[in-house]
Amino acid sequence: MRLLLFLIIYQCATNSVNTHHVSNPNFILLMADDLGIGDLGCYGNRTLRTPNIDRLAKEGVTLTQHIAASPLCTPSRAAFLTGRYPIRSGMAAFSRVGVFLFSASSGGLPSEEITFAKLVKKRGYATALIGKWHLGMNCESSDDFCHHPLSHGFDYFYGLTVTNFRDCKPGQGSVFLKGVQKSLVIPMQIAGITLVSLAIVHYIGLLKVPFHALGCCLLITAVALAVLIFFFSHFRHLNCFLMRDHQIVQQPLSYENLTQRLTKEAVKFIGRNSNTPFLLVLSYIHVHTALYASKAFRGKSKHGLYGDAVEEMDWSVGQILDVLEEYNLSDKTLVYFTSDQGAHVEEISSSGEVHGGYNGIYKGGKSMNWEGGIRVPGLLRWPGVIQSGAYIDEPTSNMDIFPTIVRLAEAVLPSDRVIDGHDLMPLLQGKVTRSKHEFLFHYCNAYLNAVRWHPGNSESVWKVFFFTPNFSPEDSNGCYDYHVCFCHGGFITWHDPPLLFDLSRDPEEKVPLTPETESRFYEILRVIQLAVDNHTRSLHAVPDQLSWDNLLWKPWLQRCCSSFFQSCYCDYDSEGSLLEVHSG
Repeated sequence: MRLLLFLIIYQCATNSVNTHHVSNPNFILLMADDLGIGDLGCYGNRTLRTPNIDRLAKEGVTLTQHIAASPLCTPSRAAFLTGRYPIRSGMAAFSRVGVFLFSASSGGLPSEEITFAKLVKKRGYATALIGKWHLGMNCESSDDFCHHPLSHGFDYFYGLTVTNFRDCKPGQGSVFLKGVQKSLVIPMQIAGITLVSLAIVHYIGLLKVPFHALGCCLLITAVALAVLIFFFSHFRHLNCFLMRDHQIVQQPLSYENLTQRLTKEAVKFIGRNSNTPFLLVLSYIHVHTALYASKAFRGKSKHGLYGDAVEEMDWSVGQILDVLEEYNLSDKTLVYFTSDQGAHVEEISSSGEVHGGYNGIYKGGKSMNWEGGIRVPGLLRWPGVIQSGAYIDEPTSNMDIFPTIVRLAEAVLPSDRVIDGHDLMPLLQGKVTRSKHEFLFHYCNAYLNAVRWHPGNSESVWKVFFFTPNFSPEDSNGCYDYHVCFCHGGFITWHDPPLLFDLSRDPEEKVPLTPETESRFYEILRVIQLAVDNHTRSLHAVPDQLSWDNLLWKPWLQRCCSSFFQSCYCDYDSEGSLLEVHSG
């Protein structure tokens, strides 16, 4: 009897400890930029050294079918923070450009959207975002900060409000030059021919054209050209800057020891909040171009500057794991590592060096909904709470982080909107074996591009494509002639009937199924179309945050830490003592 009583008391105590243990943990969310799933040792890479990221896999759960909600930075990150498809928040573009390009654009993550940072902050969490934001900054003035991280639930911000561009690093070329040249050639030719023709017909007397009209046309053309020349010649100073909270601390951005500075900020934040629940989003600048690596890592990998950048990022992950151990926080912290989308396969430097990553066996890459563009690393570690060394091959999404965090922090999920993510904890703890995602909808900007269906009574994962990008050259694995693939017009091919794949048998998406090779072909398409109809009915019209009006550079929104006459230059970011670096 005493033994039975002891066992009952012990069980109750254990349950009490476990319940307390999984309540209000810390959260560290690590997001790489443009990292390929095949770049990591835990996903099969044998030549890049990523021991610290691999350690997360060894000590936690590896998601092998983890899907980004979009194959582009801005919409993917919006979905990650809100748990909702970006089409619901207006963060999916109907135009060709699907991301924010300028710091002085007026679009951004709407204030009506609820991020996980907002919800856990209400629960007493300290919150910080360090690194890349890429979800807008201002709306109507240069200091309203309506889209800034501090307006979306983060107490502290240190990083870039836009993104890393080739144009930000001297000598790395430009992502805009080719596009601007293509866009301007025809309009400039038309304007030039028009002006010359008017002058000629006026001179020979066929038509009397007032000189002030010619002068106005010439002046407008000259001003437009001058603005464009000024903007792109000063792009680095206007768009590439580092902020701490609302203050610019370095303009233009310096790449010198940048990863070390970001890591130091993260380590300091953890130290300041070691006795209180915290949420840290460390959003790496690596490995988006322009590529960079500090002296300790430069030239050390087997894959050039790209490999150096990956290995430096892995070092940073190791620093974060070490500081958790230092403060005895490992068992109290859920750590998540991912990438915002797949590797950018078209990234080739001006010297011919490959600056894009490796998507393993998967087709395509960034900007595409082929698996290479959306199947990303998904690693979660929480010692003693979730499984260790486990692999989960069920469809999961980066939108799932939102409800997972909200429930663990004992916050309340919003009831006034659709949340597309699902709590991952039952899967991570082995309490269930099936994902709640029967369907996942893959958008190319604002256009529904593909749908994934994982029936509850089957191991198959069906995927249909309504249209696919036209690769250029045709026999390549990307859109090398345009730098990225686009989502409309002559850049795509529509399919009727849609292309159908079974990813459980053909993860490389090599051979589309046909009615002859799949007896349920039309039935599968019918079920998927019903799901599309239901999904479409759940959408509501919202302002387009990526319209041309919201994308374009607006001088009155431009932040400048000095003045335009001083070329917007300042450097208040004192490095002090950097973290000790060992590159292995």
